[in-house]
Amino acid sequence: MATIYTYAESNTRRTWVYLTFLFLFIIGLGWFFSYLLNSQGILIVAVIFSILMSFGSYWYSDKIVLAMSGARPIKKEDSLELYRVIENLCITAGLPLPKIYILNEAQPNAFATGRDANHAVVAVTRGLLEKLDKTELEGVMAHELSHIGNKDILLSTVIVILVGMVTIISDLFFRMSFWGGRDRDRNSAGAILVLLGIVAAILAPIAATLIQLAISRKREFLADASGVLLTRYPEGLARALEKIAKDPAPLRAANNSTAHLYIENPFRGKKSQNWLTNLFMTHPSVEDRIRALRGMEV
Repeated sequence: MATIYTYAESNTRRTWVYLTFLFLFIIGLGWFFSYLLNSQGILIVAVIFSILMSFGSYWYSDKIVLAMSGARPIKKEDSLELYRVIENLCITAGLPLPKIYILNEAQPNAFATGRDANHAVVAVTRGLLEKLDKTELEGVMAHELSHIGNKDILLSTVIVILVGMVTIISDLFFRMSFWGGRDRDRNSAGAILVLLGIVAAILAPIAATLIQLAISRKREFLADASGVLLTRYPEGLARALEKIAKDPAPLRAANNSTAHLYIENPFRGKKSQNWLTNLFMTHPSVEDRIRALRGMEV
């Protein structure tokens, strides 16, 4: 039987495989478009612009997300049990105590944000505190602290930069193709190359986004396994995920740009099991996560 260590190692390994593929994908795409347009500067411009665009979001991501979600800070006396749970888990994980926020939402859910462990934030909904017992709450908090400990916030920022580069490169190709790119030989080979470039410019951002979502799903599995290392009780998180997934309450503060941060997809409604739909999911299915948790050997 697989242990929590083998699950963690497997998901870490797959994450780096996806990242390596994304790096190679960007290099290849940049070379191809540069060749078609006879412009070696296209990749350099895209890299600089993407980094500048992402710099601000990295440093101010926590403030932006908290403002969008309507979360407010709480003190220790406001929720003593929550503070004690997080304090104990932080001691076990060797992490500094994050700032703790609460969302006035009935749906049980939670997320972590911040640029590093010293500037981290954990936010929970009112529904999470009301509907989960202590062991389930510990499982959820261990998962969120694992995102901080695993540096998932930094990793997600890097991925956003890389995916942004793909989008910008594709956009530059379109603009330069129609407004003064290289006047290629007007033979059949040149026409085919231009057509391939247009197809690549359309499909590349979609492919990059799919890689981003695949990495996001693997980091959720990794945070599950890492959280179990802290609590030594996979059933607590498994039961919490069951409750969160079955709860019918909507999360009014949720939107498409922040949904991936939550421990479980905050949007309610019928979820398709179609394989194509699953490719665009920000989270693994709850059934897969619970199956993995209950199959772990502590």
